[in-house]
Amino acid sequence: MGTHFINIILGFIEGFGLIISPCILPILPIFLAGSLTGSKKRPVGIIIGFTLFFSLLVFFSHQLVQYFDIDFNWVRDFGYAILLLLGSIMLSNYLTEQFSKITQGFTRIGNFFSTANNSEGGFWNGLLFGCIIAIIWTPCAGPILAAIIVQTALQKATFVSFLTLIAFALGAAIPMLIISLYGKKLINTFTFFKTRSIIFRKFLGGLIIASVVYMLYFEGVVVSTSVTPQTGIKTSTSLIDGLWLTYPAPPIEGIDAWINSPPLHIKDLKGKVVLVDFWTYSCINCLRTLPYVKDWYKRYHKQGLVIIGVHTPEFDFEKKLTNVEAAVKLYGILYPVALDNKYVTWSNYENHYWPAHYLINKKGDVVYKHFGEGDYDITENNIRFLLGVKDLTTFESTQDNAVSFTQTPETYLGYGRADTSYSPILIKDKTAQYHFSPKLSVNAWSLEGLWQVHEEYISAEEVNAALKIHFKAGKVYAVMGNNTAKPIKVKVILSDSNGKKIKENNVLVDKYSIYQLVAQNKFTNGYLLMIVNDPGVQLYTFTFGN
Repeated sequence: MGTHFINIILGFIEGFGLIISPCILPILPIFLAGSLTGSKKRPVGIIIGFTLFFSLLVFFSHQLVQYFDIDFNWVRDFGYAILLLLGSIMLSNYLTEQFSKITQGFTRIGNFFSTANNSEGGFWNGLLFGCIIAIIWTPCAGPILAAIIVQTALQKATFVSFLTLIAFALGAAIPMLIISLYGKKLINTFTFFKTRSIIFRKFLGGLIIASVVYMLYFEGVVVSTSVTPQTGIKTSTSLIDGLWLTYPAPPIEGIDAWINSPPLHIKDLKGKVVLVDFWTYSCINCLRTLPYVKDWYKRYHKQGLVIIGVHTPEFDFEKKLTNVEAAVKLYGILYPVALDNKYVTWSNYENHYWPAHYLINKKGDVVYKHFGEGDYDITENNIRFLLGVKDLTTFESTQDNAVSFTQTPETYLGYGRADTSYSPILIKDKTAQYHFSPKLSVNAWSLEGLWQVHEEYISAEEVNAALKIHFKAGKVYAVMGNNTAKPIKVKVILSDSNGKKIKENNVLVDKYSIYQLVAQNKFTNGYLLMIVNDPGVQLYTFTFGN
């Protein structure tokens, strides 16, 4: 409960911080203009409508995007277009008149464009107006909101995540409410604004357009500079994105076994910079992070960097020491790896993600955290800063692959974590006959033949048992195993969205690991069919990439 409360508080702080972000600029004039009309209750209605509808919209964003099968970038661009249209309307007397006529009969929200002292409109009118602002603002509200939207979209919806969104919206809305109320008082106090309402309206319209143009330019600068290879690293003079409140690093304990090292204790590592990396060997996100972590160890170990890979298993087969040892050898990991099979260290760090990085300074305090892939340059900068390493001139930065918002999310097959909105009706812990669904929606999967469904995985129980999934991605991976003594061949057939075969290949399942099934050069909307040659293949999950 403590972690949830902190997340809600952080959501509020992040929302409040948007007041100094470029993404708030186009909305402030609309809030101000909308608050100038109607009763004193209208600004309150606007804020409540904005907060509630924004929270609901983002909360269900994943379901909406998947249902309508649209690209989130299009939604963002549509939001920009609406803002430009509103700004243009406010600049033109004729367009303002026409807009007011069109909207008056439907919602009366257009009245604020035509005059700055209209007495119509109260709480409910403001509530509806706030909902409309939420629709416009959500797609183009900047990187902070984007991170929250993605996190909500990729995880299962919970009451806590909804409360976090409300806290974020309140944080963003409270400064706007103050501005709205102050703006209304300003207009009512000074006749200068009353007599120049048209000029004031046009000024607000121009500000909206200028803000959108700035946001588009700002976004372009961020994208263009983030993908340019650099021929050197320069260490900053401080931590980047460091924690506001650092805290003593929790202990690494409850470890079942150590690989590449005797047992290590955080308290004995003071004077060293420590990177704690939570990972598991069948996690594709962890495997994509491994080259960076290995490179940091190679570069900075002799200069005082200690990396501890805390291997916390997602599936039972990942608890087996021999499996982890084989993976460590396969991937060329030289730094210490600790098997956290009972989740003791995971719980000590209150961690929830694979991969997750916790950077600890020489005093033994956690000063930086990062969850998931990406931001490798920031993590390396912080390692170098804590070590006191000077500039290098031989390094060339790498570019992270972008993740499409419509990409199929990780798909679990066992009944314990399977998403029932996309899975067939699963018969638990019993061998049963399944038949393919006649039509599969995007992200849905189906079975054919005899299968037994367990909590963590599904097991093929006959020759030619098959699985089909409708996916959107460039690459497809499957975590699979084999409970027999011999390797089993699995035929993999890739088809396009019309069912036309693109390619066919075979995968030999000879151990519990992650296997690449599809590697396309472009984002694909298609079907993947898997047919097992013999019973005994166990499938745990599908993961996807570009």
